[in-house]
Amino acid sequence: MNVLITGRLPDAVLADIASTCAVASNRADHPMPREAVLQQIEGQDGLLCMITDTVDAELLDRAPGLKIIANFGVGFNNIDVAAATRRGIPVTNTPGVLTDATADITFALILAVGRRVVAGDRYTRDSRFQFWAPFHFLGSEISGKTLGIIGMGRIGQAVAKRAAGFNMTILYSGRRRLPGETEHALNATYADMETLLAHSDYVSLHVPLNEQTHHLIDAAALDQMRPEAFLINTARGPVVDEAALCTALENRSIAGAGLDVYEHEPAVTPGLLSLDNVVLLPHVGSATIETRTKMARMAADNLLAGLAGQKPPNCLNWDTLYDK
Repeated sequence: MNVLITGRLPDAVLADIASTCAVASNRADHPMPREAVLQQIEGQDGLLCMITDTVDAELLDRAPGLKIIANFGVGFNNIDVAAATRRGIPVTNTPGVLTDATADITFALILAVGRRVVAGDRYTRDSRFQFWAPFHFLGSEISGKTLGIIGMGRIGQAVAKRAAGFNMTILYSGRRRLPGETEHALNATYADMETLLAHSDYVSLHVPLNEQTHHLIDAAALDQMRPEAFLINTARGPVVDEAALCTALENRSIAGAGLDVYEHEPAVTPGLLSLDNVVLLPHVGSATIETRTKMARMAADNLLAGLAGQKPPNCLNWDTLYDK
């Protein structure tokens, strides 16, 4: 079997794939250019792609023999799943394994923006720290505050568990209400979006990107937030109207934001770069050695199962393909 791997994998995982497949792989730690992917996909049986790759009809048409698409990431809005399904190609992702790492970075952003960690670090490195003063670098408390979680799936629930250690009040909203026993275990209260936005000190986003969630947080939603509140986004960039967020931050209609993802990633709305009330990370939510290794292993397992004609462990469209 011929396999194209568009991003760098751990050596051990790559060796396992290469033991049974002829592999063309990108060994550099940067995305494979689109034109290179389009050229190299021809004649391939399997594709292990990154979330930076656009897997669309144009690409699929160049690989009529493709048997499996294994995405390195839990989000899969980079793949036209419907187009793949029409061609009989299973599509997989890597759910679950990045839950804790993403929940950790969410709390890192809450702490960083609430307590002005990045600004304080920069101030100290610039040799401007000359004295302690009672009103110097005042931030916002995290302990005892209200955290609003929009999207209470695996990651949202993991964030809620971490918030318990800070004695935070938890509000959440989503497509479905959790069972009562789960709400009780998380000490979480279901609320509609308007109530959540109006009463939360920190609002954290954990929804997938789709037609319903695109610009879920727009100017109107930001207007509903409290002036003392912070917005945290570790989900997908286009969930937030970045221009509207920039305006809200400039006007101080909300206190600040912590972002790991961007609407036009890797581009960042220029206005955000000059603001001191936003913390900006380069999409590192799952960037731990342990998590990225697990993701690579899961993607490889999905790939090899699909090549063998078996149901991949994390197939997104299996039921659609074989619902006959």
